[in-house]
Amino acid sequence: MRIQNLINGHLVDPIAGQWLDVRAPANGQVYASLANSDKSDVVRAVSAAENAFPQWSNTTITERSAILMKIAEAIEEKQDTLATAESTDNGKPLTLAKKVDIPRAAENFRFFAHAITQFSSESHESIGLHTINYTLRQPIGVVGCISPWNLPLYLFTWKIAPALAAGNCVIAKPSEITPVTANILGELCLKAGLPKGVLNIINGRGDSAGQAIISHPKIKAISFTGGSKTGAQIATTAAPMFKKLSLELGGKNPNIIFADCDYSTMLKTTLRSSFSNQGQICLCGSRIFVERTIYDQFKKDFVKAVTSLKVGNPADSETDIGALVSLSHLNKVKSYIDTTPQEGGTILCGGDVLKIPHLESGYYISPCVIEVTSNTCRLNQEEIFGPVVTLMPFDTEAEALAMANDVPYGLSATVWTNDLKRSMRMSEKLESGIVWVNTWMQRDLRTPFGGVKDSGVGREGGTEALRFFTEAKNVCINYSE
Repeated sequence: MRIQNLINGHLVDPIAGQWLDVRAPANGQVYASLANSDKSDVVRAVSAAENAFPQWSNTTITERSAILMKIAEAIEEKQDTLATAESTDNGKPLTLAKKVDIPRAAENFRFFAHAITQFSSESHESIGLHTINYTLRQPIGVVGCISPWNLPLYLFTWKIAPALAAGNCVIAKPSEITPVTANILGELCLKAGLPKGVLNIINGRGDSAGQAIISHPKIKAISFTGGSKTGAQIATTAAPMFKKLSLELGGKNPNIIFADCDYSTMLKTTLRSSFSNQGQICLCGSRIFVERTIYDQFKKDFVKAVTSLKVGNPADSETDIGALVSLSHLNKVKSYIDTTPQEGGTILCGGDVLKIPHLESGYYISPCVIEVTSNTCRLNQEEIFGPVVTLMPFDTEAEALAMANDVPYGLSATVWTNDLKRSMRMSEKLESGIVWVNTWMQRDLRTPFGGVKDSGVGREGGTEALRFFTEAKNVCINYSE
């Protein structure tokens, strides 16, 4: 399989003729060649986008909405193909791709197809002065969307859909590790009637293709999801160029469990919030704090549940934990686990590199639970982004809150309690962009999404995304005689 760039409605080879290997995490084998693009490919894509922008930006809201709806329907029609591609490309269980990733990708387009029809301007009448002010929300022009490897199509569409809905033309770059579903999406968009040049997909490494997108003077906004270090590098380039920036970065999310919670629901959900997608979700609760009165019971029950999870072939319907995305990422995760003794921790279960029969070269690791004695250890302070969680007891609400906030990150937090007043206090004081109470990963797409501190800048979702992908212009008219 050769994955080309999509530029001006055509699949084209990279200008320099360079290609990258794409490996399947399940077996470690090369199964595709990916265009390794550079600045010259981005220049070509921006030219196509600039030419397409006047027509697309003046397309009626009704027409834009209809095209986005057709794309959503096309994704649903290709659900099995896309899910298989996503599982192969990323290593996640096929059942997860079918249940979560692909339906959410379709829903992203459907949601913004509707949202743009309700995205209204504001007007303000100045009584007595005979003036009226109104605000135009105009598309920015050419924008860059760079998405990560953990939820490839899910997050690719989360960026592209609002950008297109708002009337922009897009230069998009999927992760070079997981590019296949973005390639399929490009073809679906063209078949759904998206005009040529409106969506251009550039493949390649972040330090070449990605950097060329970020630094191109005609690309006026950058929406990026990925690691905090990469986000900082992007800001270093883009901020002096006065580009709009939306950076959704890393997390080290606390899961705070009080003794008065609904224990069975909490236990089941905590298992999911710890290890979904092999723990490769920025919203996973990787630091678990448990009230001391139930700590020993939770530790026993949780470890038992974790050891019952099946690690195996992503294509197997019985698999709970698939392969990590790459060998380098597996080595990174394992390196953190190996520091446990130095960090004063105790491995309660897992953390072993596994050899799955007939897939011996794949990237598998057993889900790992580590008991730690200090919130300041590296295991609790740095984003591991794998199937690894830590456990610590706490005695008071104040202690739990202090530990939860004592990290560089602030993306999400989960609180388990049936005390309404406590849930309100904790939600108010937790330093995070999202707080879930007695649940996890329940998303209403109308709500703002993003983090504080090193977890990012800006918000995505709902009108927040449409505001980001438009520029506000105030018009003041005096109508006095």
